[in-house]
Amino acid sequence: MGRPHALVIPFPAQGHVRPLMELSHRLADRGFTVTFVNTEHVHERVTAALPENFSSDYGGRIRFATIPDGMDPGEDRCDFLKFTQVIHRATVRPLEELILKINAEEEEGIACVIADGMAGWLLPVAKKLGIRTAAFWPASAWFLAIVLEIPSLIEKGVIDQR
Repeated sequence: MGRPHALVIPFPAQGHVRPLMELSHRLADRGFTVTFVNTEHVHERVTAALPENFSSDYGGRIRFATIPDGMDPGEDRCDFLKFTQVIHRATVRPLEELILKINAEEEEGIACVIADGMAGWLLPVAKKLGIRTAAFWPASAWFLAIVLEIPSLIEKGVIDQR
């Protein structure tokens, strides 16, 4: 039996990539192979900032893969509403294709998918393929509590959906 293989997916925004990369390093330190999946746009920015010897530092145990975010290169990714609507539609199928490709080509297929809590719409892809899932929340616990309470606040009329 080889190394367990985790696929890690951060939400493509500031404050999300680094914590999941730190998690990936810890997994690699404990014998995992990690495929770190970024959007193409974020991948360009992250790889430009990495030291040249990054992959040799981890013996190839952390690999990078990309999926499209659905936006054109010049589009404004700071328009959060538009960005989230587009990325929800654009990432599901490419992620499924990536997982199927890895599982077909490698002896050790993906054992688990760890997605940023803000990218939770991607977890059903892994579940559909019979792969274990986990959500990782890189922000504070109070922010998670607020996010989880939003549906109740809308229902009670405290806030509206806009």
